[in-house]
Amino acid sequence: MSTEALHRLVVNGDVCGSGLLGWRAKLRMREAMYEVFEAGFTAAGVTEGACHIEDRGDGVLVALAPDVPAAHLVGPWLEGVYQKLRQVNEGRLEPLRMRVAMHAGPVAQDAKGLAGRAVDLACRLCDSETARDVMRLAERSPLLFVVSDSLYHDVVAEGGTCIEPEHYRRARVSEKETDVEAWFHVPRLPFPPLPAQTSHEAPPSPAVPAVPAVPARDRPRATGVRAVQDPPPEQGGGAGHGGTAPPPASGPAGEGAAAGTAPAPAPYAHKYNFEYVGGDQQTFRNNTIRPNGDFVGINKAPAQAPARTPAPEPPAADAPRTGSAPEGGDR
Repeated sequence: MSTEALHRLVVNGDVCGSGLLGWRAKLRMREAMYEVFEAGFTAAGVTEGACHIEDRGDGVLVALAPDVPAAHLVGPWLEGVYQKLRQVNEGRLEPLRMRVAMHAGPVAQDAKGLAGRAVDLACRLCDSETARDVMRLAERSPLLFVVSDSLYHDVVAEGGTCIEPEHYRRARVSEKETDVEAWFHVPRLPFPPLPAQTSHEAPPSPAVPAVPAVPARDRPRATGVRAVQDPPPEQGGGAGHGGTAPPPASGPAGEGAAAGTAPAPAPYAHKYNFEYVGGDQQTFRNNTIRPNGDFVGINKAPAQAPARTPAPEPPAADAPRTGSAPEGGDR
């Protein structure tokens, strides 16, 4: 057997929560796991001789032959796996849920199995804390699919049969000596629920202009704000304001409220009087703002006349007059 590394597609699958199962449940889980993978290979048209499969207890490691198109695996194979998972989970008390990761690169194979960085990365992506977090967040989904950044750009982004690149999202994966970005996909969800600390949000659209900040000196100023307590409303605040309408006035039709008409809502519980609101262009005084946001009773303060120098006050009656005749003068 040649140990030369060949460029191959690597698939690593792992069953979620298998450590909680008893040995009989694990045997049933393993049987269903292999049924799921085989259904995927059948859907992708991959023959038994075109793939090398290694058992990992609660998972499977697969290396495809170099001539197997990667698009068949990220497309029809993934769809076949998802459909088979739904089928085997019908009626199961503990649904089978799986994480599956893919990467392509140089892979060597000897008598003991597979080796190479491509194998290491596929296993890291599948077993990463990010992948586990996504599965916890997507608690009703049976399958998570993760691809390396290079496989996404080389294969997934090109589209094709059963390939949905618009439903993938990128996130950081940091495991042991691995620190890379990968792409996550949960079949039938528009976006995978990524952990906030690892997700990459789309940048803001350049078509949306930024709102310029208003300098502090140009902002309106409010002073003398005081709350005014109104009479308590009847029956919880009136219709349409978080309560019920008060009962109609009693008496014959025509007395009080008109017959068949809804009573007026009760007054608001609070209002706020603004004694002064001023800016560079306008000034308001003695206005009221209601709890629902209405600004009522607009009373614009009259323009102030230019300040004038006050006239001197007249002298007191008993004050001596300037220039008057002295006491004892002409009579």
